[in-house]
Amino acid sequence: MTPAAARFLELTGATLPVVQAPMANFAGIELAIAAIGAGAVGSLPCAMLMPEQAIEQARAVRAAVTGPLNLNFFCHHLGPAPDESGWRALLAPFYADEEVAPPRAPAPLRRPFDAAMAEAVEAIRPEIVSFHFGLPEPALLDRVRATGARIFGNATNGLEAGYLIAAGCDAIVAQGFEAGGHAGYFLTGHRPVGTAALVHQIAVMTAIPVIAAGGITDAAAARAMILLGAGAVQVGTGYLLAPEAWTSAVHRACLANSGAEDSVFTNLFSGRLARGLRNRLIEALGAEHGAAPPFPYASTGLAPLRAKAEADGRGDYSPLWAGQGAGFAVPEAAAAITRRLGEAALEA
Repeated sequence: MTPAAARFLELTGATLPVVQAPMANFAGIELAIAAIGAGAVGSLPCAMLMPEQAIEQARAVRAAVTGPLNLNFFCHHLGPAPDESGWRALLAPFYADEEVAPPRAPAPLRRPFDAAMAEAVEAIRPEIVSFHFGLPEPALLDRVRATGARIFGNATNGLEAGYLIAAGCDAIVAQGFEAGGHAGYFLTGHRPVGTAALVHQIAVMTAIPVIAAGGITDAAAARAMILLGAGAVQVGTGYLLAPEAWTSAVHRACLANSGAEDSVFTNLFSGRLARGLRNRLIEALGAEHGAAPPFPYASTGLAPLRAKAEADGRGDYSPLWAGQGAGFAVPEAAAAITRRLGEAALEA
Protein backbone atom coordinates (compact mmCIF):
# COMPACT_ATOMS: atom_id res chain seq x y z
CA MET A 1 0.00 0.00 0.00
CA THR A 2 1.30 3.47 -0.86
CA PRO A 3 1.43 6.25 1.77
CA ALA A 4 -1.19 8.18 -0.22
CA ALA A 5 -3.59 5.22 -0.15
CA ALA A 6 -2.97 4.77 3.56
CA ARG A 7 -3.87 8.44 4.16
CA PHE A 8 -7.10 8.02 2.20
CA LEU A 9 -8.14 4.95 4.19
CA GLU A 10 -7.35 6.68 7.47
CA LEU A 11 -9.28 9.79 6.43
CA THR A 12 -12.42 7.98 5.30
CA GLY A 13 -12.58 4.76 7.28
CA ALA A 14 -12.86 2.73 4.07
CA THR A 15 -10.93 -0.52 3.74
CA LEU A 16 -10.37 -0.20 -0.03
CA PRO A 17 -9.15 2.97 -1.81
CA VAL A 18 -12.26 3.28 -3.98
CA VAL A 19 -15.00 5.89 -4.18
CA GLN A 20 -18.20 4.88 -5.93
CA ALA A 21 -18.97 7.89 -8.08
CA PRO A 22 -22.20 9.79 -7.40
CA MET A 23 -24.08 9.56 -10.70
CA ALA A 24 -27.49 11.24 -10.69
CA ASN A 25 -30.19 8.99 -12.20
CA PHE A 26 -27.77 6.06 -12.33
CA ALA A 27 -26.57 5.54 -8.75
CA GLY A 28 -28.82 5.19 -5.75
CA ILE A 29 -29.35 3.31 -2.51
CA GLU A 30 -28.57 -0.14 -3.90
CA LEU A 31 -25.24 0.82 -5.46
CA ALA A 32 -24.12 2.76 -2.39
CA ILE A 33 -24.93 -0.19 -0.12
CA ALA A 34 -23.02 -2.61 -2.34
CA ALA A 35 -19.95 -0.36 -2.57
CA ILE A 36 -19.82 0.34 1.17
CA GLY A 37 -20.36 -3.32 1.97
CA ALA A 38 -17.35 -4.24 -0.16
CA GLY A 39 -15.13 -1.71 1.63
CA ALA A 40 -15.38 1.43 -0.52
CA VAL A 41 -16.84 4.88 0.02
CA GLY A 42 -20.44 4.74 -1.17
CA SER A 43 -22.06 7.84 -2.63
CA LEU A 44 -25.56 9.23 -3.02
CA PRO A 45 -26.09 11.89 -5.72
CA CYS A 46 -28.29 14.56 -4.18
CA ALA A 47 -28.43 17.27 -6.88
CA MET A 48 -31.79 15.98 -8.17
CA LEU A 49 -33.25 15.26 -4.72
CA MET A 50 -35.32 17.27 -2.28
CA PRO A 51 -33.85 17.50 1.24
CA GLU A 52 -36.34 15.00 2.66
CA GLN A 53 -35.45 12.53 -0.11
CA ALA A 54 -31.74 12.84 0.69
CA ILE A 55 -32.48 12.13 4.35
CA GLU A 56 -34.66 9.14 3.48
CA GLN A 57 -32.07 7.62 1.14
CA ALA A 58 -29.20 8.15 3.56
CA ARG A 59 -31.16 6.48 6.34
CA ALA A 60 -31.91 3.52 4.09
CA VAL A 61 -28.20 3.08 3.36
CA ARG A 62 -27.30 3.41 7.04
CA ALA A 63 -29.93 0.84 7.99
CA ALA A 64 -28.41 -1.69 5.59
CA VAL A 65 -24.66 -1.27 5.97
CA THR A 66 -21.97 0.34 8.10
CA GLY A 67 -19.21 2.34 6.45
CA PRO A 68 -18.33 5.71 4.92
CA LEU A 69 -21.20 7.44 3.13
CA ASN A 70 -20.67 10.39 0.79
CA LEU A 71 -23.42 12.84 -0.13
CA ASN A 72 -22.73 14.74 -3.35
CA PHE A 73 -24.11 18.16 -4.27
CA PHE A 74 -23.81 20.62 -7.16
CA CYS A 75 -22.67 24.21 -6.62
CA HIS A 76 -23.63 25.76 -9.96
CA HIS A 77 -25.23 29.19 -10.26
CA LEU A 78 -28.86 28.88 -11.31
CA GLY A 79 -29.65 31.90 -13.44
CA PRO A 80 -33.08 33.03 -14.71
CA ALA A 81 -34.89 30.89 -17.23
CA PRO A 82 -33.48 31.68 -20.70
CA ASP A 83 -35.25 32.30 -23.98
CA GLU A 84 -35.53 28.81 -25.48
CA SER A 85 -37.14 29.80 -28.77
CA GLY A 86 -34.00 29.01 -30.80
CA TRP A 87 -33.59 25.66 -29.08
CA ARG A 88 -37.24 24.74 -29.61
CA ALA A 89 -36.97 25.70 -33.30
CA LEU A 90 -33.92 23.46 -33.67
CA LEU A 91 -35.81 20.60 -32.06
CA ALA A 92 -39.01 21.15 -34.08
CA PRO A 93 -38.18 18.53 -36.77
CA PHE A 94 -37.59 15.97 -34.04
CA TYR A 95 -40.91 16.81 -32.35
CA ALA A 96 -42.63 16.29 -35.71
CA ASP A 97 -40.79 13.06 -36.45
CA GLU A 98 -41.61 11.59 -33.04
CA GLU A 99 -45.18 13.01 -33.09
CA VAL A 100 -44.84 14.73 -29.71
CA ALA A 101 -45.57 18.28 -28.61
CA PRO A 102 -42.98 20.59 -27.06
CA PRO A 103 -43.17 20.66 -23.27
CA ARG A 104 -45.56 23.10 -21.64
CA ALA A 105 -44.02 22.99 -18.18
CA PRO A 106 -40.34 22.96 -17.20
CA ALA A 107 -38.79 19.69 -16.11
CA PRO A 108 -37.34 19.38 -12.58
CA LEU A 109 -33.99 21.16 -12.47
CA ARG A 110 -30.75 20.27 -10.76
CA ARG A 111 -30.60 22.58 -7.75
CA PRO A 112 -27.43 24.08 -6.26
CA PHE A 113 -26.56 23.37 -2.63
CA ASP A 114 -28.53 25.66 -0.34
CA ALA A 115 -29.56 26.20 3.29
CA ALA A 116 -32.26 23.52 3.11
CA MET A 117 -29.72 20.94 1.96
CA ALA A 118 -27.29 22.10 4.64
CA GLU A 119 -30.01 21.33 7.17
CA ALA A 120 -30.38 17.85 5.63
CA VAL A 121 -26.63 17.28 5.99
CA GLU A 122 -26.89 18.33 9.64
CA ALA A 123 -29.64 15.76 10.13
CA ILE A 124 -27.79 12.95 8.33
CA ARG A 125 -24.24 13.71 9.51
CA PRO A 126 -22.57 11.72 6.71
CA GLU A 127 -18.90 10.81 6.88
CA ILE A 128 -18.20 12.72 3.65
CA VAL A 129 -19.80 15.54 1.67
CA SER A 130 -18.52 16.18 -1.86
CA PHE A 131 -19.19 19.12 -4.15
CA HIS A 132 -19.20 19.45 -7.95
CA PHE A 133 -18.80 22.76 -9.83
CA GLY A 134 -16.89 24.42 -7.00
CA LEU A 135 -17.86 24.93 -3.37
CA PRO A 136 -20.88 26.52 -1.67
CA GLU A 137 -20.68 29.93 -0.05
CA PRO A 138 -18.48 30.01 3.10
CA ALA A 139 -21.38 30.10 5.57
CA LEU A 140 -22.90 26.94 4.11
CA LEU A 141 -19.51 25.24 3.90
CA ASP A 142 -18.93 26.04 7.56
CA ARG A 143 -22.23 24.38 8.46
CA VAL A 144 -21.18 21.22 6.61
CA ARG A 145 -17.76 21.21 8.26
CA ALA A 146 -19.36 21.63 11.69
CA THR A 147 -21.12 18.27 11.29
CA GLY A 148 -17.72 16.56 11.26
CA ALA A 149 -18.05 15.51 7.62
CA ARG A 150 -14.92 15.33 5.50
CA ILE A 151 -15.19 17.69 2.54
CA PHE A 152 -14.20 16.56 -0.97
CA GLY A 153 -13.91 19.05 -3.83
CA ASN A 154 -13.69 18.33 -7.55
CA ALA A 155 -10.92 19.83 -9.70
CA THR A 156 -10.40 19.61 -13.45
CA ASN A 157 -7.11 21.53 -13.48
CA GLY A 158 -4.34 22.74 -11.19
CA LEU A 159 -5.89 26.18 -10.68
CA GLU A 160 -9.08 24.65 -9.30
CA ALA A 161 -7.07 22.26 -7.13
CA GLY A 162 -5.22 25.20 -5.59
CA TYR A 163 -8.56 26.89 -4.84
CA LEU A 164 -9.90 23.77 -3.12
CA ILE A 165 -6.71 23.31 -1.09
CA ALA A 166 -6.89 26.94 0.10
CA ALA A 167 -10.55 26.44 1.06
CA GLY A 168 -9.58 23.59 3.40
CA CYS A 169 -10.91 20.58 1.52
CA ASP A 170 -9.91 17.23 3.03
CA ALA A 171 -9.43 15.50 -0.35
CA ILE A 172 -9.57 16.43 -4.02
CA VAL A 173 -11.24 14.47 -6.79
CA ALA A 174 -9.00 14.93 -9.84
CA GLN A 175 -11.55 14.64 -12.64
CA GLY A 176 -9.74 14.03 -15.90
CA PHE A 177 -10.80 14.58 -19.48
CA GLU A 178 -11.74 10.89 -19.80
CA ALA A 179 -14.42 10.97 -17.07
CA GLY A 180 -18.05 10.36 -17.94
CA GLY A 181 -20.84 12.73 -16.96
CA HIS A 182 -20.56 16.44 -16.29
CA ALA A 183 -17.11 18.00 -16.30
CA GLY A 184 -16.87 19.89 -13.02
CA TYR A 185 -14.92 22.96 -14.18
CA PHE A 186 -15.77 26.11 -12.25
CA LEU A 187 -12.96 28.69 -12.33
CA THR A 188 -12.30 28.72 -16.07
CA GLY A 189 -13.91 27.42 -19.20
CA HIS A 190 -13.37 23.76 -19.88
CA ARG A 191 -9.65 23.15 -20.43
CA PRO A 192 -9.20 19.41 -20.97
CA VAL A 193 -6.54 17.68 -18.87
CA GLY A 194 -6.09 13.91 -18.91
CA THR A 195 -6.51 12.00 -15.66
CA ALA A 196 -2.90 10.82 -15.45
CA ALA A 197 -1.42 14.30 -15.94
CA LEU A 198 -3.93 15.88 -13.56
CA VAL A 199 -3.40 13.34 -10.77
CA HIS A 200 0.35 13.70 -10.99
CA GLN A 201 0.11 17.52 -10.98
CA ILE A 202 -2.14 17.72 -7.94
CA ALA A 203 -0.29 15.00 -6.02
CA VAL A 204 2.87 17.11 -6.01
CA MET A 205 0.90 20.19 -4.90
CA THR A 206 -0.55 18.80 -1.67
CA ALA A 207 -0.33 16.07 0.95
CA ILE A 208 -4.11 15.63 1.20
CA PRO A 209 -5.49 12.60 -0.67
CA VAL A 210 -6.03 12.92 -4.40
CA ILE A 211 -8.80 10.76 -5.84
CA ALA A 212 -8.33 9.90 -9.50
CA ALA A 213 -11.49 10.04 -11.64
CA GLY A 214 -11.75 9.32 -15.35
CA GLY A 215 -11.13 6.22 -17.45
CA ILE A 216 -10.79 3.88 -14.47
CA THR A 217 -12.83 0.78 -15.27
CA ASP A 218 -10.31 -2.03 -14.88
CA ALA A 219 -7.53 -3.14 -12.54
CA ALA A 220 -4.72 -1.87 -14.76
CA ALA A 221 -6.09 1.68 -14.76
CA ALA A 222 -6.69 1.63 -10.98
CA ARG A 223 -3.15 0.42 -10.37
CA ALA A 224 -1.68 3.07 -12.68
CA MET A 225 -3.43 5.95 -10.90
CA ILE A 226 -2.15 4.85 -7.50
CA LEU A 227 1.39 4.64 -8.90
CA LEU A 228 1.02 8.23 -10.15
CA GLY A 229 0.27 9.44 -6.63
CA ALA A 230 -3.49 9.06 -6.19
CA GLY A 231 -4.69 7.93 -2.79
CA ALA A 232 -7.82 6.36 -4.27
CA VAL A 233 -9.79 5.95 -7.47
CA GLN A 234 -13.33 7.13 -8.16
CA VAL A 235 -15.28 4.70 -10.34
CA GLY A 236 -18.41 5.68 -12.26
CA THR A 237 -18.62 4.15 -15.73
CA GLY A 238 -17.17 0.93 -14.33
CA TYR A 239 -20.36 0.44 -12.29
CA LEU A 240 -22.90 1.20 -15.03
CA LEU A 241 -23.31 -2.45 -16.03
CA ALA A 242 -23.68 -3.63 -12.44
CA PRO A 243 -27.15 -4.94 -11.58
CA GLU A 244 -27.35 -2.45 -8.69
CA ALA A 245 -27.03 0.53 -11.06
CA TRP A 246 -30.13 2.19 -12.48
CA THR A 247 -28.73 2.11 -16.03
CA SER A 248 -31.48 1.58 -18.60
CA ALA A 249 -31.56 -1.44 -20.88
CA VAL A 250 -30.82 0.65 -23.96
CA HIS A 251 -27.91 2.36 -22.20
CA ARG A 252 -26.51 -1.03 -21.16
CA ALA A 253 -26.73 -2.25 -24.76
CA CYS A 254 -24.86 0.83 -25.99
CA LEU A 255 -22.16 0.39 -23.35
CA ALA A 256 -21.66 -3.25 -24.30
CA ASN A 257 -20.70 -2.22 -27.84
CA SER A 258 -18.73 0.97 -27.15
CA GLY A 259 -15.11 2.01 -27.32
CA ALA A 260 -13.18 5.08 -26.22
CA GLU A 261 -13.94 6.83 -29.51
CA ASP A 262 -17.71 6.57 -28.91
CA SER A 263 -17.56 8.78 -25.80
CA VAL A 264 -17.76 12.51 -26.56
CA PHE A 265 -18.27 15.79 -24.75
CA THR A 266 -21.67 17.29 -25.50
CA ASN A 267 -23.77 20.21 -24.24
CA LEU A 268 -27.02 19.05 -25.87
CA PHE A 269 -28.60 17.30 -22.91
CA SER A 270 -28.08 19.79 -20.09
CA GLY A 271 -26.45 22.90 -21.55
CA ARG A 272 -23.07 22.12 -20.02
CA LEU A 273 -20.28 19.88 -21.29
CA ALA A 274 -20.69 16.29 -20.18
CA ARG A 275 -19.22 13.09 -21.60
CA GLY A 276 -21.49 10.41 -22.99
CA LEU A 277 -22.04 8.02 -25.88
CA ARG A 278 -23.08 9.17 -29.33
CA ASN A 279 -26.74 8.82 -30.25
CA ARG A 280 -29.18 10.14 -32.85
CA LEU A 281 -29.33 13.68 -31.44
CA ILE A 282 -25.54 14.04 -31.32
CA GLU A 283 -25.13 12.67 -34.84
CA ALA A 284 -27.79 15.05 -36.17
CA LEU A 285 -26.81 18.29 -34.40
CA GLY A 286 -23.16 17.72 -33.57
CA ALA A 287 -21.88 17.11 -30.07
CA GLU A 288 -22.00 20.83 -29.19
CA HIS A 289 -24.48 23.44 -30.34
CA GLY A 290 -24.77 27.12 -29.47
CA ALA A 291 -28.57 27.02 -29.38
CA ALA A 292 -28.62 24.73 -26.36
CA PRO A 293 -29.80 26.75 -23.33
CA PRO A 294 -27.37 27.10 -20.41
CA PHE A 295 -27.12 24.45 -17.69
CA PRO A 296 -29.41 22.99 -16.51
CA TYR A 297 -32.21 24.29 -18.75
CA ALA A 298 -31.48 22.40 -21.98
CA SER A 299 -33.04 19.21 -20.63
CA THR A 300 -36.56 20.71 -20.56
CA GLY A 301 -36.96 20.87 -24.34
CA LEU A 302 -35.73 17.30 -24.74
CA ALA A 303 -38.03 15.79 -22.11
CA PRO A 304 -40.92 14.70 -24.39
CA LEU A 305 -38.53 13.39 -27.04
CA ARG A 306 -36.60 11.42 -24.49
CA ALA A 307 -39.78 9.98 -22.95
CA LYS A 308 -41.14 8.86 -26.33
CA ALA A 309 -37.91 7.24 -27.46
CA GLU A 310 -37.24 5.50 -24.15
CA ALA A 311 -40.79 4.10 -24.16
CA ASP A 312 -39.89 2.54 -27.53
CA GLY A 313 -36.60 1.17 -26.18
CA ARG A 314 -34.44 3.84 -27.85
CA GLY A 315 -31.84 6.19 -26.39
CA ASP A 316 -31.99 8.66 -29.29
CA TYR A 317 -32.44 11.70 -27.04
CA SER A 318 -31.13 10.37 -23.73
CA PRO A 319 -27.89 11.35 -22.00
CA LEU A 320 -25.95 8.09 -22.26
CA TRP A 321 -23.24 9.23 -19.87
CA ALA A 322 -20.05 7.19 -20.06
CA GLY A 323 -16.33 7.83 -19.83
CA GLN A 324 -13.65 6.78 -22.28
CA GLY A 325 -13.05 3.57 -20.33
CA ALA A 326 -16.53 2.30 -21.17
CA GLY A 327 -15.18 -0.53 -23.30
CA PHE A 328 -13.63 -2.13 -20.22
CA ALA A 329 -16.80 -2.08 -18.10
CA VAL A 330 -18.22 -5.53 -17.40
CA PRO A 331 -21.65 -6.78 -16.24
CA GLU A 332 -20.61 -7.79 -12.75
CA ALA A 333 -21.98 -7.31 -9.24
CA ALA A 334 -20.98 -3.98 -7.73
CA ALA A 335 -19.27 -5.65 -4.77
CA ALA A 336 -17.08 -7.71 -7.11
CA ILE A 337 -16.18 -4.61 -9.15
CA THR A 338 -15.28 -2.76 -5.97
CA ARG A 339 -13.05 -5.55 -4.67
CA ARG A 340 -11.35 -6.12 -8.03
CA LEU A 341 -10.40 -2.47 -8.51
CA GLY A 342 -9.73 -1.83 -4.83
CA GLU A 343 -7.40 -4.78 -4.46
CA ALA A 344 -5.50 -3.73 -7.59
CA ALA A 345 -5.10 -0.27 -6.10
CA LEU A 346 -3.79 -1.72 -2.84
CA GLU A 347 -1.32 -3.93 -4.72
CA ALA A 348 0.18 -0.86 -6.37
